Amino acid sequence: MIARPFAELASVGTAVPPGVLTNHDLMRTLDTSDEWIVERTGIRERRIATPDQSVAMLSREASAVALERAGLTPADLDAIVLATASPDRLLPSTACDLQALLGAHNAAAFDLGAACPGYLFALTVAEGLIASGQSRTVLVVGAEKLSTITDFADRSTAILFGDGAGASVVRPSSQPGRGLLSTYIGSDGRLAPLLYRPGGGSSDPISEKVVCERSHYMKMAGREVFKAAVRAMAEACDEALTRAGVTADQIDLLVPHQANLRIIDATAKHAGIPMSKVMVNLDRYGNTSSASIPLALDQAVAEGRVGPGSLVLLVAFGAGFTWGSAVVRW
Repeated sequence: MIARPFAELASVGTAVPPGVLTNHDLMRTLDTSDEWIVERTGIRERRIATPDQSVAMLSREASAVALERAGLTPADLDAIVLATASPDRLLPSTACDLQALLGAHNAAAFDLGAACPGYLFALTVAEGLIASGQSRTVLVVGAEKLSTITDFADRSTAILFGDGAGASVVRPSSQPGRGLLSTYIGSDGRLAPLLYRPGGGSSDPISEKVVCERSHYMKMAGREVFKAAVRAMAEACDEALTRAGVTADQIDLLVPHQANLRIIDATAKHAGIPMSKVMVNLDRYGNTSSASIPLALDQAVAEGRVGPGSLVLLVAFGAGFTWGSAVVRW
């Protein structure tokens, strides 16, 4: 086992668009109700960006907060790792756009595609950059504008997704025992058809056919995703705890991916962590994919549920199928 920690989360910052889409708003165009959505998902509203609010712009707002809280400027950054499933465009990377917006001219910048666990995948990459000596200060970002790839005529997905961004400064651990005690990531590409965008990529480029078929929007097999998600989240929790050498009763707060309240509840039960020690805010934001965990973590810090010395378990799953987890000493 590699000695840890190499790196710590020095800060977290977030940004969400001001526009709110409630369940009652969706009732005007979909055959659904507030009660039906809340019972099945736990979601009451989600944030929706305007056409002129890009993923890079949301990322800049979140990153500026994270940098300020860490006492740094963009010039201090050696790398930017931006996780997103909804980039502003396919070329160049959204990370390079963010680098330009921040003025982080010393930073190498690249995107990472791992869907909902993207923030955790990016943390793992950042830790590796620091451990190898390639970088000392890395900006990790999870940012999404999922409203642009959501079919609002499809009840199974329209009720779930929202927009937002979260960022963290990752740097060498400042004191013994503080930082990333463990990370774990995994994938199973055989499950890709459970949650994917069939059209719009290079294998089926945007065309009149793709638009008419609405295949450039996300498609999901809800029941199968639920089953696979519960299994993946359980495995990821177990692995992160084992690698960190800690037990569930030592965890001060579980911060899971905010996709579905029933999945969160099942994950907490498997890990043996009471819901009183679980951070939940999907009722306000819905599923924001790679932005989900930093949005929840930032709120937990603001509410005093995470502070110096807190032991935090992060866990997520998503399209790919991908999953990841981490144990962090704050």
